[in-house]
Amino acid sequence: MSKFVETEYGSGKGILKFPDHYVALAVMVDDDGIQANEDGKKIVPKGTVVGGKTKAVLDNLGEPVVDKFVAADASAEGAEGVLLNDVDVTHGAKEGAMLIHGFVAVDKLPYGDDNADAAEAAAEVLPMIKFIK
Repeated sequence: MSKFVETEYGSGKGILKFPDHYVALAVMVDDDGIQANEDGKKIVPKGTVVGGKTKAVLDNLGEPVVDKFVAADASAEGAEGVLLNDVDVTHGAKEGAMLIHGFVAVDKLPYGDDNADAAEAAAEVLPMIKFIK
C-alpha cells in the first residue's frame, strides 16, 4: 500500500564540479542502518559512496545500494558510484541516482572531516569518477 507524503525541498548545491558532464544510473537506495535526523526523516545524503548491498549493482540492477565508505580504515571496497541527490528512505527503500561517471567536488561529500579520505578511497575503485577540490 502506498503512502503519500508531501515534502518541500530546497535546492542545495549539487555534488558535481561540472554539471553538464556526467552519467548516472537509476538505483534503489536501501534504508537499513540509516538513522533518523531531528525531524524524524531518514535521509541518505548526496555524495554518499555507494555499492550493491550483497552483490554488484552494475551486474544486478535490482540490487539495493548502501554506503561503502568505512572511515576507520579509509576504504571504499565494493563502491560502484556516488549518490547524485539526497534520498529520503524514511518509509523504506527508495529510488535514487548513482553517478558512475563525472567530476565530484570533494567538499560536497557528506563525510565531514573524512571527505578527503573518502574521495581518495573511492577514487581507487571508481576510475570513471574524478574527485576535485
